[in-house]
Amino acid sequence: RSLMPRTLEGQITMEKTPSYFVTKEAPRRIYNMSRDTKLIVVVRNPVTRAISDYTQTLSKNPTIPSFQALAFKNISTGLIDTSWSAVRIGIYAKHLDNWLQYFPLSKFLFVSGERLVSDPAGEMGRVQDFLGLKRVVTDKHFYFNETKGFPCLKKPEGGSKPRCLGKSKGRPHPKIDMQVVQRLREFYRPFNMKFYQMTGQDFGWD
Repeated sequence: RSLMPRTLEGQITMEKTPSYFVTKEAPRRIYNMSRDTKLIVVVRNPVTRAISDYTQTLSKNPTIPSFQALAFKNISTGLIDTSWSAVRIGIYAKHLDNWLQYFPLSKFLFVSGERLVSDPAGEMGRVQDFLGLKRVVTDKHFYFNETKGFPCLKKPEGGSKPRCLGKSKGRPHPKIDMQVVQRLREFYRPFNMKFYQMTGQDFGWD
């Protein structure tokens, strides 16, 4: 709370940290700080998410083992290593279970990472509605950046240049063997189905 800016009546204070959703102690701590907190969770296909996570780590440390070596406990049996954070984070149903001990589903908005790319204005519309804000951010605020492969914000009024996510976003993924990808899809499928049931939202990952 001490790190938050002072907020006047009618203002909203926002904070984002990717690790909150997967940190066991976070729901209780946030609940104890303010049980009225609204929670926005951006999720994407857990297989793509794991490969993206690996790509990010690889860029910082090129000597790490292959994706396949890290993803499997035993490659011959196809046993997935759920202790590897890149895999564990994508088990969304498990993490959501932990949050639902403290917050009702009505306090959550689940944003699709895929739709954030294909229809940024639509997803931002949902975010603004959820926060009780007037729909100010619309189609006219985005353009598709061919180089990065995702939408960027157009030049804001009075601003200097368009706003795109940094260099670490949109980098090409390493080629992963299709059998490895297939095995990961199978692993995540039951967790995805449970997550769809829990949220009442089909993200279309299967």
